[in-house]
Parts: sequence; structure tokens; C-alpha cells
Amino acid sequence: MLNPFIKNRNYLIIYLAVWVSLMLIQTAILNYYQELSLVSSLNDAVVFNGLLALIGFNIWYVLRFNMKDEQSRFDLIINHMLVGIVTIAIWLTSGYFLMQALEPTNEVYLDFLYNSLPWRAVIGAFFYLIFILIYYMMLYYEDLQQKMRIESELNSLVRDAELNALKSQINPHFLFNSLNSISSLTMNDPEKAQEMVIKLSDFLRYSLSHDRNETTSLKKELENIERYLDIEKVRFGHRLKYQKNVPDTCLKADIPNMILQPLFENAIKHGVYHSTEEVLVELRCIPNKDFVELHILNDFDPDAAKPKGEGIGLKNIRKRLELIYQRADLLEIKREKISFEVILRIPIQKSKKN
Repeated sequence: MLNPFIKNRNYLIIYLAVWVSLMLIQTAILNYYQELSLVSSLNDAVVFNGLLALIGFNIWYVLRFNMKDEQSRFDLIINHMLVGIVTIAIWLTSGYFLMQALEPTNEVYLDFLYNSLPWRAVIGAFFYLIFILIYYMMLYYEDLQQKMRIESELNSLVRDAELNALKSQINPHFLFNSLNSISSLTMNDPEKAQEMVIKLSDFLRYSLSHDRNETTSLKKELENIERYLDIEKVRFGHRLKYQKNVPDTCLKADIPNMILQPLFENAIKHGVYHSTEEVLVELRCIPNKDFVELHILNDFDPDAAKPKGEGIGLKNIRKRLELIYQRADLLEIKREKISFEVILRIPIQKSKKN
């Protein structure tokens, strides 16, 4: 793994800026308080801080090497202590001999250099601890970011899998009924059967083309619903009547694709299917600043057997809405004596394509 100061240019700039600042501060302290010459003070600051910066940069690789094998906390502390002692010894020895080479005749400075070794060792230990803490914080932050990225990717995969599973439960029911109707028509009315096959093909093409896109415009969704209803009218004839009241302001709204078909399928199943009379299935759209509100209404025979609870289609829609919008209040069901109404609310600010 690359050193974080190499991977991130800003980190490297900050790292260098800190060491340049420390060199300048140390130069001023040695020159003013220790009364060393400006040249000697600058040489000392550059050599010792430069070596410490170089050593600190490479401590990262020692740290990563030690982390390859799982160690107990005690072993880890012992290893750090040993590495710290060796590191400080190398730093002091290198700095000492370099300064002797730079200041061979400066007795005042050489005397100061020898006497300063103990407190330099303390400073070296302090900086070693700082390096270790900073690197551990960086490792923790990188691990946390990676875990968050992995968790986000997994959540996205799970979400997509759930949505696809829900969609896959919606389409087959209608498909099987349509194929049965086509099968019946092939003998009695081949032209009608051909027309129904074409409309079914268009319906399925629309469904498959939107597998990867979570939303589509209400206009396109309604066009697909009309294909669906045309197919169902072949089965139910005059018993199915469709009426819509959708202002133009609603047509551009984004809604989850294939979200309306199960609602119309539910209306037909519980309204038209059990009736011998004409049943009206009506769609209304009421736009406002926060939602696009869709109402799907149908009549039903009160003497027919009432379905218990919500059907699989309604449960799927409720679950899809929760997954997409993170809200559980977007689907409302109203059952009266002879009418059934489903209210679908689509948040306008959330209606964006993924």
C-alpha cells in the first residue's frame, strides 16, 4: 500500500510545510537562546529535522509490514518499542556524524551537539509516537471509508435485487392470462389474436427496456397502461371501461416504471372479473407542490367474495415505494360499499432517474 503522503498531494504539501516550519522555528531557537551562529543553527535544524522527516515518511512501511501478521497487543507494543529505539538511534547517529562533518572546527557547536543528545532522544521518541498515532488514524479512516463504500455497494445490490424480484412477481401473472386469451383467439378471431400479440409484444418491450431505469415519465407509463387495457379489453369486452382525467401538468412527472400496471390489474381482478355488467376503471391525477397524486378507482360487486388483505401486487408496490423513496406512507387504499380506490403519491423532489 502506498504511503498516504504519496497518494494524497495535499497531505504531502502539509507534511513538507510542517517540517519547513519546524526547521525555521528550531533555527530561531538555537540562534537566539543557545547563541549559536545562524549558519550552525540552520544546518542543525535542516539536518536533524530533514532526517526525522525522511524517517517518519518511511515508518509507514514498517508499520504496514508489522500489520501483515496478526499480533497480540503486547507483541505489537514490544515491536513498536524496538522499532522506536532503533529508529531514534539511527536518527541521532546519522545527525551527529553529519553535523560533525559540516561543523568540524566549531568547538562551541560540537560541545552543544554532544550535550544535546539526551533531549534530542526524548524529542525523537515524541515524534515517533506522533508518527505512529497519525498513521494509525489514517489507517482507521481508510478502513472506515472502505467499509462504508462496500456497505453502500452491498446495499445498492440488495436494493436492486429486491426491486427486480418485486418486478418479476408482477409481470408473469398478466403474461399467462394474455397468452391464454391469445390461444383462444387464434381459432375464433386470428386477426384479433395477431393484434393482441403485437400489443403484448410492445408491452413486454417497454417492461424490459426499463429494467435498469428506476423511473419514467407518467406520459410513457400511461401509454403502456393503455396497451395493457387494450389487451384486457379483448378478454372482458364491454365489461371493461376506462376513463382518465390527467392534466398536462402531470404528464411530465417522473414515477417508478411499471408501478401502475399492477394497480390496474388489481382493479380488473376485483372489479371487472366478477361482474357481468360494465365496470368503470378511472384514473385521476392531482398535482401539487410536493406530490403527484394518482387515484385509481373501480366499481365492484358487493356480493362477490371480498379478497382478504392486500394482494401480492399491492404489497409489491408498497415495498417498491419504500425502497425507492424511503417512505411508508405513499400508498393508501380505500374500500367503500361498491367502490375501491388506490391513492398513489409520488414525491416530486424524489422523482429522479438513477
